[in-house]
Order: sequence, then C-alpha cells, then structure tokens
Amino acid sequence: MSTRARAGRGGPRSLRGRLLWVFLVPLAVVLAVVGTAATAAVRGELLGQVDERLAGAVDRSAHADGGPEGDPGSDLGDDLGDGPDFLLVPGQGDGTLGARVVDGAVVEAAVIGTGGDGEALSGQQAAALADVPADGGARTVDLGPLGDYRVVATAAGDGGRIVTGLPLASAESALARLVAVEAVAGLLGLLAAGAVGSLVVGRTLRPLHRVAATAGRVAELPLSSGEVRLAERVPAADTDPRTEVGRVGAALNRLLDSVESGIAARQASETRLRRFVADASHELRTPVTSIRGYTELVRRRGGLPEDADASLRRVEAEAVRMSGLVDDLLLLARLDAGRELAVDTVDLTGLVMDAVSDAHAAGPEHGWRVDLPAAAVVVPGDAARLHQVLANLLANVRTHTPPGTTATTRLRAEHGTAVLEVADDGPGIPADLQPGVFERFARGDASRSRASGSTGLGLAIVAAVVTGHGGTVGVDSRPGRTVVTVRLPGATVAELDDDTEDDTEDDTEDDTEDDDAEAPAVPRARSGDLIVLRPGSASTGSQDAPR
Repeated sequence: MSTRARAGRGGPRSLRGRLLWVFLVPLAVVLAVVGTAATAAVRGELLGQVDERLAGAVDRSAHADGGPEGDPGSDLGDDLGDGPDFLLVPGQGDGTLGARVVDGAVVEAAVIGTGGDGEALSGQQAAALADVPADGGARTVDLGPLGDYRVVATAAGDGGRIVTGLPLASAESALARLVAVEAVAGLLGLLAAGAVGSLVVGRTLRPLHRVAATAGRVAELPLSSGEVRLAERVPAADTDPRTEVGRVGAALNRLLDSVESGIAARQASETRLRRFVADASHELRTPVTSIRGYTELVRRRGGLPEDADASLRRVEAEAVRMSGLVDDLLLLARLDAGRELAVDTVDLTGLVMDAVSDAHAAGPEHGWRVDLPAAAVVVPGDAARLHQVLANLLANVRTHTPPGTTATTRLRAEHGTAVLEVADDGPGIPADLQPGVFERFARGDASRSRASGSTGLGLAIVAAVVTGHGGTVGVDSRPGRTVVTVRLPGATVAELDDDTEDDTEDDTEDDTEDDDAEAPAVPRARSGDLIVLRPGSASTGSQDAPR
C-alpha cells in the first residue's frame, strides 16, 4: 500500500492536521475525564443530601408508627388505600414515600402528593418495595412513572418493616443539567482550542511553507538542460539554527549552493565539449573532402591494378561515411549551441512524398506506403531540417529491418498540430532499448550498425530538430509493429487546387486512371513498388518511385 493510501485511510495528511489532531484528541479525552469525575462527585454529593433528608423522614416515620391498620394478609387489589398512618405526620414533604411490609407482602403504600394527601401506589410499584431489607441502608429503587426513589427499610414493632423513601427527580434533573452544561462547554472549548491551535500551528508552520515553496520553485527549473542559475534561496529569517525549521532552511540553502556549483561545472564542461566537437567537425570537413576528391581523381585516371582500385573504392566509401558523421556531429553541435533554425512555410505533404521517393530509390527491397490527407499540411519551420528528420526515420527503417518489410508514412493535422508517423512491420525495438533510442550513439546491434554505416546519430538528430521546432517525438514498438510519431505545432491545412490534384495524379500514376478505377482494393506492398494511399478512394496507384 502506498504512503498516500495509508495517509488517506489513517488520518490527516498534512503536518498541520496531524498537530491539531494530536492536540485536540488528548484535550477531548481530558475534558471527558474531568466531566465524568465532576459528574460523579456531584451525584455523590446530591445523593448524600437526599440520604440526609431521608434519615430525617425515616426517624419521623418510626416515631409515628402505630401498627397496621388492616389485616396483614388482606387482598390489596389495585388500590392500597390512602397509605399508612405514619406517612402523613408533620414534617414529611411532597413526594415522600411510605410503605408497610408484613410477611414479605406490602399491605399499604403511598406517596404524599402535591396537595398533601396520600396517593396509593399501584400493585406493581408496591411490589418493587417488598424486597427492600430492613438493614437501615439507603437504596435506589425504580418505581416506573414515579421515577427513581431513595428508600430505607426499618423494622417495625409488629415484626414487619416500614419503608420510607424520597424521590431522586430533583437530583437527577440537576445532574442532567450539569452533563448538558459540561457537554456544551466542552464542545465550545474544543472548537475554541481548535481555532486557536490552527492559528498558532499555521503561524508556526509558515516558515516551513516558505521553505517548501522555495524547494518547489527549484524543482520546476529545467536543471537537466540549458544554462541555469539557481537564484532561489530560503530567506535568512527562515534559516535560524535555533529552530527546527531554520535548520531545514539552512540545509536547503547549502544544498542549493552545492547544486548550483555542480550545474555550473557541468555547463562549463558541456560548453567546452560542444565547442570541441564543433571545431573538430569543422576542421575535419576539409581533409575528408580532400580525401574523397583525390580518391575519385585517382580512380578516374584508371590504369590501376584491380586490388588497388578496390582499395581506393573502400577508402572512398569510408570517406563518404566519415563525411556524413562529421556533418551529423556539426549539426548537433550547432543545435546544442542554440542556433535558431530557419523559419519558413513548409509543405509537409510534398516533403513526405519526396522523402519516401528517395527512400524507395535507396531501398527497393522494402515496401513503401504513403497515407496523406486530402489537403496539404503546412507548418512553420526549416524545410531542410524537417526533410532530414523524415529521411533519418526512413533510413532507420531501411537499415534496421529485413528486406520485404513494409514502411508506412502517415500525415495528418490534429487541432493545430501536424502528426507525422513512420510505421513498419519489422521485428521491433527491444523494450530495454526504447527509453534511450533517441540518445546519441545509441545502437541496438553494433555489428549490423557498422556494416550498414550507421553512426547512432540519426534518431538523436531527429529529436534535436523536432525539439528545435517546439515539437515532440516518441516511439511505440513491439514485435511486428514499430511507430515513431513526430508532432509539430502551428499546423494549418491548405486545400489543393483541382489543377494541382490533376497534375499530381498525372505525374504519380502515369495516366493509369482507368486501371486504378478497376482496382478493387489496395494491393499488397511488393519490392520495388511505391504505394500511395489516398483517402476517399478504393484504388491505389503503384509504380516505381520517381527520382
């Protein structure tokens, strides 16, 4: 389970919330304990007061008792009369209870009503008094509608028991009011403590928020590329070593100083390396060109032995390869130096046709397909460099896929973005190589790359040129399908004129409209074929690629 999931289930996520939680929970527990203890103490005091008054009532009842007024075994029925004679003696207050128990049965029981008269208890209420022992101890008895009573049973002269009691309604009402006051006061206290604690904690954590904000701004800087100076620092007020937050702020400032020094050293090293690559590439162009020129001159004079001619051809081929490598390195050095690309209106539709035609001529053993929109897709950019992007992608297919592989180049416009895809049905790129496929000198099969003249810079140039145009490039590969997608911003769609479309059809299809109309479906790619797919048409023109 992730840390975020545990935080979401276990409690507050922020430090502020956790501090408030740690502060308020113990406070609530303390308030609950104090309230419980206070309630218990008050209840004990109130019961003590009731017991004192009850002792007086018991004494008055004992002195006034004159024995039973009826048969001990008489049937009480639902009415026990107006109560025993000792109940209505002077001094007994309203609600005082009196009962006479003989042989375990209540023979008479009543309470003093608000009018001063005795009110008989029901049989069920009287039965609750029958089991009160005559030990002189006060007990609490529930009399149903009359509520709880505090009762004491004493022995009578005739062998029975006299039960005297006082109501607990006033004490229980006082306790209820006390509990309500405690609950309201505790809740208000918790709310007030929470508000004050939130303000105090927020003010205390404010320096930590500033430190976090500084770290966040630094994290958003492009530290991986470009010349970056870390001007962000934690304010001096938040670097007091006497506080925990101050120590964190001071440590962050030291870290930023170290990172800035490292970035400066890296930038200086990269600058020197780029300058060296640019200078070396520029200086190598002249001798490489001279080697190619003199080699070609000697071969044209003829008269050389066969082995010498083969050697010169090999030297010339390696010189051509060296020239391409030098040009690639010089281009990358210029792009790294931040040189602006030429900005012009580039027709990607025509550029795709030219690049695929060149790829078809260079690799006739592959199948080449083009899927173009009905209208021209135009973007601002450097036409030569964008042509190089597509040429490198197609050359990569030709170099790293076996003969017979079909490569499809697609172009479309999506919401102001030109989307250029080069897909093939080759063996694919291994998953462990895909993350670094656009890095410089990245090659999957080194032996094959050397044999085919690959330098490992083709896709690096693609990424650099596309980035220079403000676009993105990505690859999605699995066995049997590899797609490289280039996205360029600022795309517009320009409708083609009818004359242009007619000329295009005449040039690319060699006046084979009738044959095309009879074609029921797109033919399968064959070696030496250039297949152009047009939307809205089931037919397809197929011919050798124009030079």
